[in-house]
Amino acid sequence: MNHLFIAFGVFLCVFSSALLGLYLSSVLPDHHLSEASSSAIKLAIGLVATIAALVLGLLISSAKGSFDTVNNDLIHNAANIIRLDSVLSEYGPRTQDLRGSLRRNYAAWIDLLASSDATRAARLNSPEIIGRMEEFQRRITALEPTSDAQRELRARALRIADDVFTARSLALLQRAGSLPLPLLVVLVCWLSIIFGTFGLLAPRNGTLIVAYLLCALSASGAIFLILEMDTPLDGIVKIPIAPMRDALARLGS
Repeated sequence: MNHLFIAFGVFLCVFSSALLGLYLSSVLPDHHLSEASSSAIKLAIGLVATIAALVLGLLISSAKGSFDTVNNDLIHNAANIIRLDSVLSEYGPRTQDLRGSLRRNYAAWIDLLASSDATRAARLNSPEIIGRMEEFQRRITALEPTSDAQRELRARALRIADDVFTARSLALLQRAGSLPLPLLVVLVCWLSIIFGTFGLLAPRNGTLIVAYLLCALSASGAIFLILEMDTPLDGIVKIPIAPMRDALARLGS
């Protein structure tokens, strides 16, 4: 929801700048908007527009990269969960309780990821969840193998469990996003300057105002998508959990 407010604020800044430019064009002396002045302004604003376009493209690419990284990590994590369950199953009947605990903990993790309730989602990194993970690893370590094969299976289970919990921690570390706020503020200022110049040099008519409105919506929409993809575990644009539910369905089989 905060991202929607930020995007709306960006829209207001950009569109208001365009309207301010239209107003200034009607009150400034004519020689301020002469052909020579307009040409110089266009050259200067062209530089700002190029820089803004490059930064906007880089931010979109970076946000998409963060989204894909977390998505791939969680898909890989789901595959490791299946591997861990398989290794525990191969160990023998004594791991039945461990397998049940793995299924319950993973189901609770998926439910928290799928939840739109901010209070529940905040529990993803709670001490309770971390404690369950550590307890699960201690229970694997406490297994008493009676053969070389079981010793190897216990070692494999510990390695996979460590990979699972490491991937989960990495995903949670990226939950808050990595977009620097000052960069976002500077980008919005550039967009406001660009739209203000558009209004300053353009004639005043209804069609132009509608065009500026649509362009401002597009710019704010791009900022909204960047913010959403930069925080893939929260918000409206979230990572798909279907692969994790598929992995959950295969546990215990």
